[in-house]
Amino acid sequence: MFELKRICPEAISLALEKAHRYRLLNEPELAESICMDVLEIDPENQQALVMLLLALTDQFPTGPVDCFNKAQAVVPRLTDEYERLYHSGIIWERHGSARAHRGGFGSGPAAFGWLRRAMEFYELAEQLRPPGNDDAILRWNTCIRLCERFELGPEPEPVFAPALGED
Repeated sequence: MFELKRICPEAISLALEKAHRYRLLNEPELAESICMDVLEIDPENQQALVMLLLALTDQFPTGPVDCFNKAQAVVPRLTDEYERLYHSGIIWERHGSARAHRGGFGSGPAAFGWLRRAMEFYELAEQLRPPGNDDAILRWNTCIRLCERFELGPEPEPVFAPALGED
């Protein structure tokens, strides 16, 4: 019915500033759209890829279910191994946090599992971090505090109790 219009390459910088502003205004769908416009003309733009990934994770609490898979699909397009590991951690952390906040049956063990997965990525990223960059450590600590705040833990082991039969 309608065709998308392309932005000009000279507009990329300003467009990314707007995407960042929309994220700050809690309008991640608008930020996502802008990033997609940028990536249409510059598919390898690392800033746009990171912003897209973050805009998708901003939608985890209330957005479409496919945001998780879309965010994960962005990771291989990041050219730096540290960035891939760190942002993989972000995806799992925000997924776990959204589940913990939503609550409901089974939310505790599910959220714990996702946060634990995030922590694995942060541990790997920590080994590759640039000097003076402790972001992976800060995120690791956030995961621990989320687990404490929501009293999250793994699924309890089932207790074996033999059935007592009548003889």
